[in-house]
Amino acid sequence: MTLGGVFTVHAPEFTEGLEWVGTSAPIRMADLRGKMVLLDFWTAG
Repeated sequence: MTLGGVFTVHAPEFTEGLEWVGTSAPIRMADLRGKMVLLDFWTAG
């Protein structure tokens, strides 16, 4: 994290073989760079 409202986050890549909902291809961290991301964890049970 840096001062002045700019944050640096080093996130690992997603594990290969995950099932993605609502996308035609797996998402990579490079695809998300510069975007606001909201993750919603849910279960079908």
